[in-house]
Amino acid sequence: MSMTAVNALDHQLAGGLGAEVIATSSLGDRSYLATDGEMAVVVDPQRDVDRFLAAAGRLNVRIALVLETHVHNDYVSGGLELARLTGADYGVAAADEVPFAHMPLADGDVVELSERMRVRAVATPGHTYHHLSYVLEGEQGPVGVFTGGSLLFGTTGRTDLVGQQHSHELARHQHASARKLVEILPDGAQIWPTHGFGSFCSASQTSGDSATIGEQREINPALTLAEGEFVEQMLSGLDAYPAYYAHMGVRNTSGPEPLDLRTPSRATPEELKRRLEAGEWVVDLRSRTAYVDSHLAGTVSLGLDGPMATWLGWMIDWGAPITLLGESREQVGQAQRELARIGIDTFSAAATGQPEELAAETGQLSSTTSAAFADLAAVRDGRGDGLPEVDVVLDVRTNNEWQSSHIVGAVHIPLYELKDRLDEVPAGTVWVHCGSGYRATAAASLLEHAGRTPVLIDDLFGNADGAGLTLTSTT
Repeated sequence: MSMTAVNALDHQLAGGLGAEVIATSSLGDRSYLATDGEMAVVVDPQRDVDRFLAAAGRLNVRIALVLETHVHNDYVSGGLELARLTGADYGVAAADEVPFAHMPLADGDVVELSERMRVRAVATPGHTYHHLSYVLEGEQGPVGVFTGGSLLFGTTGRTDLVGQQHSHELARHQHASARKLVEILPDGAQIWPTHGFGSFCSASQTSGDSATIGEQREINPALTLAEGEFVEQMLSGLDAYPAYYAHMGVRNTSGPEPLDLRTPSRATPEELKRRLEAGEWVVDLRSRTAYVDSHLAGTVSLGLDGPMATWLGWMIDWGAPITLLGESREQVGQAQRELARIGIDTFSAAATGQPEELAAETGQLSSTTSAAFADLAAVRDGRGDGLPEVDVVLDVRTNNEWQSSHIVGAVHIPLYELKDRLDEVPAGTVWVHCGSGYRATAAASLLEHAGRTPVLIDDLFGNADGAGLTLTSTT
């Protein structure tokens, strides 16, 4: 399944209720549709609301309520548009002052959807000051809770997204909110978080794919650690988050406009050449394997087989012109959908086809040397016949990954900082790596565009030690 595919998982709950997960894997988020078989509530919908309309149609239910657990920082919400299209009530925290029509909700408020289904708002500040969780109740009582960025699987949502100066206070609130949920809910209640599946909104890596209140009671740091220990552990583990987050809260508070997925204008080979020579972002959406084999010189590799939107949104100057380059119109359309989720709606142009076709008139074909960690070790030991010399080893992983373990002698520049720090990369051939190859391919493309000679280490970092490379840590 691709990173952008809808991942719909049906869960039959007590009292004839059902819940469906609609995952946005590329952003590490989940949205939910819960139903009693006739009426439905949608929680934290992404911007491309056609997925929720399709799910409701397939289940033959009416969306009567749309809920937001908080003002999201990692994506543009589709809640306002979904409520408009369906006529559903749109529930938002009363404390979040928004200019559009909505149902203001506060701690303890109950919304009855039918005799068999209702939701109860619970104030759970921490991820944001006005964060709400929603308990789904059936005829026999609570069956689960939509926790948004509060209680996640084995962790909690991070507390620094509304400003670093608030992170300590919000971490204390997060600890109290997690314990509040455990106190008011039975151990068998399901937990349905929005974040935590690769999202940078999570304070740390999540564990597992589902959870109950009782299971989290035993393993979640917010529930096993005293407040002081929890706050210290959480804040010490926070790493950088995508730069595009700065634009999401503002957009969600003001009321996002409907999605526009009209095909961008077509770029001719001559226009591609002009845009590349001007230093614009021309994004190659193919897999890194295809990119390494052949690509237009100067393009940036951000394949749809990875979190393309996250890294593009993190690296670009907001509002910079973007041209999409795919093998097909379907690929370009998929990229548009992914990028629209983070508020990138306007594109300079798009082109489809193979690099050989697009470069037929411009002669801009290039390729990238790729290797494994074993090759790096071999070249360092003088055994790498036919492979380029190692002048620099560049690690483009995050700060936390670097501190945990890295190759002795490597230079560390996170991918999201690389375009602005290229002059810090020492001279010579650059062997570049990340954790699996995706970010390193993007980094290699940036290095190539800057006139450098990269060697892509397309390998899992976990193989570095076994290849004979010496590792160290700073933790």
